[in-house]
Amino acid sequence: MNRPANSEGPVPATAHAYRGPRTGRTWRDVYHDAERWAAQHPDAAVLTRWIAEYLRQPHPDLGRDGPVCPFIRQTTNHHALWAAVIRGGDELTVENISAAVLDAHGLYKSLRAGESGDRRLTTVTIFPGLTRTDRIDTAHCRHKTEVVCDGLMLGQFYPGCRVPGLWNAAFHPLDAPLPMLVIRPMMTTDYPFLVARIDWLYAYLGKVAPQLPRALRWSIAERMRVPEADADAITALRVHARDEHAR
Repeated sequence: MNRPANSEGPVPATAHAYRGPRTGRTWRDVYHDAERWAAQHPDAAVLTRWIAEYLRQPHPDLGRDGPVCPFIRQTTNHHALWAAVIRGGDELTVENISAAVLDAHGLYKSLRAGESGDRRLTTVTIFPGLTRTDRIDTAHCRHKTEVVCDGLMLGQFYPGCRVPGLWNAAFHPLDAPLPMLVIRPMMTTDYPFLVARIDWLYAYLGKVAPQLPRALRWSIAERMRVPEADADAITALRVHARDEHAR
């Protein structure tokens, strides 16, 4: 994967585009000019169709009312979805994928710090043709902590992803038509994804209960940790009720 000659230092996002300093690839505001983005990327229609026909819709196996992803409607309506396509398929290494995650995280911080800062912001990095989805999982594990400690979530999506849903363990919401890694704001319903580590729980408490003293947040995180928690435990660890929505 080619890199720009000068990859040192942060690169600010323009109004609708951002060039990653590590990958040299461009993330764009997808819904600012969806036709242009689709014309530039053959996989764009797959992403936007999946969002419109799956994420924004209810599903009989979801286990609750409402769309599969309640968050995405606000993201798309407010043109807060930025996406990049990283080509190379199975020639992409974990290091290539990691570089893309770092660029996407850098974009997120740039947008959040500027006038376009919005808690609905989402970055999507697509890896078309990548069948070695274990590399997606490896990059996800490598970078989850730094993203979570920034008050964000890093999600892995790909065909056949078996991570269970919050309301139905047999439903797999991260099973997507394209391999991708997604960064979005941390939500109140993300608790089950964060119980395995104290620092993840501390970051979660910093988002949902920022008024608590830091020492108390850390003490609560130590007591709440579930050390053996893994993806299979997500549904069982859900703590919110049906009338408590993500915030």
